[in-house]
Amino acid sequence: MHSPAEAEADACVEDLRVALAAHGITLPSLGVDLPSFASRCPTRPLIALGHCNVLTAKALAAALRKGAV
Repeated sequence: MHSPAEAEADACVEDLRVALAAHGITLPSLGVDLPSFASRCPTRPLIALGHCNVLTAKALAAALRKGAV
């Protein structure tokens, strides 16, 4: 069973994945950062954006710039 924090993190990852896909962007390593669940401090889990190539990074920057206007 997922905790509320796990469910929130999973939903956030999926929402971000869909939003990026709307701009033609895929981050293959996008996911919940599992070590953040192992923390002894009660914090929200981290979202790992992962590694991407230069073309993907440029596409992400362009989408963010476009959205900021």
